[in-house]
Amino acid sequence: MIEEFKHVSVLLEESINLLDVKPDGIYADGTLGGGGHSALICSLLGAAGRLIGIDRDKTAISAASERLEEFGDRVTIVHDNFSNIKQILRNLGTDSLDGAILDLGVSSPQLDTAERGFSYNMDARLDMRMNREDALSAYDVVNTYSETELAKIIFDYGEERFARQIARGIVKERETHEIETTFQLSEVIKSSIPQKARFADKHPAKRTFQAIRIEVNNELGILENAIRDFVEVLKPGGVLSIITFHSLEDRIVKQTFQSLAEGCTCPKDFPVCVCGNKPKVKIITRKPIVSGKDELDNNNRAHSAKLRAIRKI
Repeated sequence: MIEEFKHVSVLLEESINLLDVKPDGIYADGTLGGGGHSALICSLLGAAGRLIGIDRDKTAISAASERLEEFGDRVTIVHDNFSNIKQILRNLGTDSLDGAILDLGVSSPQLDTAERGFSYNMDARLDMRMNREDALSAYDVVNTYSETELAKIIFDYGEERFARQIARGIVKERETHEIETTFQLSEVIKSSIPQKARFADKHPAKRTFQAIRIEVNNELGILENAIRDFVEVLKPGGVLSIITFHSLEDRIVKQTFQSLAEGCTCPKDFPVCVCGNKPKVKIITRKPIVSGKDELDNNNRAHSAKLRAIRKI
């Protein structure tokens, strides 16, 4: 039986419109999810077109396979990480794309399925693996990382000002028993920060859970190189659309896009360019595209979404 995987794609039409899909083109959806973006791409493809859907979550793949079944041979689905795009294309006997989309971060079904261990709102064993075949889980991070390591990831990936206190609280709790569940971890976090700050803004565990999830799935570590690899495999004129959901992702995407668009890496005080690097892309979205009122009213996840896109020169 296929697990339920209902996910509303954010900025759906906006992101696909930027791709300017050609009927006979080859496109990649690096974060297949429930198949929303892929389905819209496939509806614009002709018989000679092709969509390569990639996801590290087998539950998502099962759901998307059903949703995209009507498109037949136009669709190829791969269980892998989008950061391996070059090898994925080689395995499929191609080396270039007409366009690609990445919808980053955790999906609603992953958050909403208690047993996946992503959410501080539902009790379950700590997990947070997007690919459940990966070795490292949230349980391992929480119970084996040193206090210094925990403080660093909670501060860097969660932008949590009480990172040191939370890391200290986790390590102290571990001295008596392992922290096995999401509710256990959430309680440790709450008890580690000042009472006034516990519900001052968002749930007190939100930032720490985000940080641990990013660490488990190496979400930020792979991003810059993956963007550069996607640009390398794009055909001239090909477009890469990326949707982000928090400032850390968006910063990496923005800075990487700018670097690829600038080309020259010489110090600014050099009178002439000596590196020889040329711009590789043109930035299509000078400012990120955000959701309109209708989408914001109907999809809470859309509030933090930002869409950026580049076209290969």
